[in-house]
Amino acid sequence: MARAVIMIGGERHVITQCGTCAVWHTVPEIVYESHRREGGFHHCPNGHQRGWDKGTDAIERENTRRERDQLKQQIARVEEEASQARERAEKAERATKKLKKRTAAGTCPCCQRTFANMSEHMKHQHPEFVSETGAKVVPLKRVTR
Repeated sequence: MARAVIMIGGERHVITQCGTCAVWHTVPEIVYESHRREGGFHHCPNGHQRGWDKGTDAIERENTRRERDQLKQQIARVEEEASQARERAEKAERATKKLKKRTAAGTCPCCQRTFANMSEHMKHQHPEFVSETGAKVVPLKRVTR
């Protein structure tokens, strides 16, 4: 937070306003910063006490708030990445299940045609598919009813 500073008698003074009586006054910057860092109080011209309790350093509170906000953002990002990874895995699983089901029914995964003897078709028509996947072509068993 920016604050107005003026020079009085060669010393820097912070311009501040009393929260009780609204009178504007100055406090030597060295005193103001010391009170803010370590805790301490000064008084307005009408005698109202202004300042900070020990352990309530504004800079420390701001740093803590900033760190908390950064951690919240990191958590949200990681959760979003995990969600996207789950969605991709589920989509791949559905595609694999569909492909297995179609292949089991005799539909070629390459040309989308149905064959009674998928094994022979794959060996002769799509040998590169078998070598790329490293899969062994297994003949389908016929189900009799």
